Amino acid sequence: MYCASLFLFHFFNTYLRCPMLFKDIIGNDAVKQHLTEMVQQNRLSHALLFLGKEGSGALPLALAFAQFVICQPTTAPVVEDLFGGMSAMGSSVSFVPPNEIETTEGYIKANQLIHPDLHFSFPVISKKDKGKPISADFINEWREFIQQYPYGNVYDWLQNINVENKQGNISAEECLEIIKKLNLKSFESEYKVLVMWMPEYLGREGNKLLKLIEEPPANTLFIFVAESEEQILPTILSRCQLIKVANPTDKEIEEALITRAGTSPETAKQLAAITEGNYREALHLLQHADEDWQSYLKDWLKYIVRRMLPEQVKWIDEISKLGREKQKQLLRYFNHIIEQAIRIKVLGTDNIALSDNEKDFAQRLNKIATVSQMHAIIEEIDKASYHIERNANGKMLFHALTIKLYHIIQNKLIVGV
Repeated sequence: MYCASLFLFHFFNTYLRCPMLFKDIIGNDAVKQHLTEMVQQNRLSHALLFLGKEGSGALPLALAFAQFVICQPTTAPVVEDLFGGMSAMGSSVSFVPPNEIETTEGYIKANQLIHPDLHFSFPVISKKDKGKPISADFINEWREFIQQYPYGNVYDWLQNINVENKQGNISAEECLEIIKKLNLKSFESEYKVLVMWMPEYLGREGNKLLKLIEEPPANTLFIFVAESEEQILPTILSRCQLIKVANPTDKEIEEALITRAGTSPETAKQLAAITEGNYREALHLLQHADEDWQSYLKDWLKYIVRRMLPEQVKWIDEISKLGREKQKQLLRYFNHIIEQAIRIKVLGTDNIALSDNEKDFAQRLNKIATVSQMHAIIEEIDKASYHIERNANGKMLFHALTIKLYHIIQNKLIVGV
């Protein structure tokens, strides 16, 4: 398992618990209210798609909602209405609001992901000496993963189960297992709930589920959790009610890092600005938050604009030894500062929330590059980040990037670097 995963394992075990309640999910208050009203008013569609980008919290929000539904008390019989929703028959329906779910009978089981009426499906890989893999083969690893990485992405999950270079998928055998499970009667709850994470990994075999999704057994709820709408089978997508999950705001991430992770306000503010709504990335970068990226960048720019070739070579050698994750964070921070420099040029310093050091650095950037030049630099940095993700040689990459940045800014008067 890669070193970042080891850090996050320690981090979550030290600072966080699995966010399985609405109050534990960062942001998306309007979505939480909408979901609550759907249950309270008995207008729960039988298939929901929680759609949110990486780090938005779509998975923990879906899990919190699944628990919310599972923990509702048993009521009068529920039937599907003419509009595809679920409506209760008979007299008044009891309802437990989100802030009281912890008092219900099924809470402990649901919170530990062991409730008999709560089922999961997710990308898996083949295990040695076993037949076709299904999610049930990895359920213990899944529970541990949710406890440790509630905001994790599919890469974190696949690394967590040691896939090496294998590609995860949701197989035809998994679809048959889902059909089998959901055709059984519920054990303790009024509803049977299936949470399928990353349906993007469900190929054409997903069509086996269409009849079940379209005509589900009574009180059966499908919850799909995805990052990319375009990669989901259209036949499944068309049968779901869309729940859009927004990424947290910078302020919400900043507050979460301070209150949940014990991060200093200055570090939290910097990470929130860099990661732009991706809480998973903010936690991931927290392990390197003590690095002085600004000093690295100041030296780099000085060596570039003054054509200090021996110093460039030494700097590149040092950066190449930092490792891929730190290289990515350096470039991400560089992009952040450039974007703030552009905003300062357009809006002025009064409208920019930066520390004094960052503001001074951004103003220095404005002295050595025009807005169009800074846009060109951002484009090159994005390309470099892309190649770092794909294991490009760090030394060769930063040599090439140094030359490109020199040619972008060489005709600009150099002041104050």
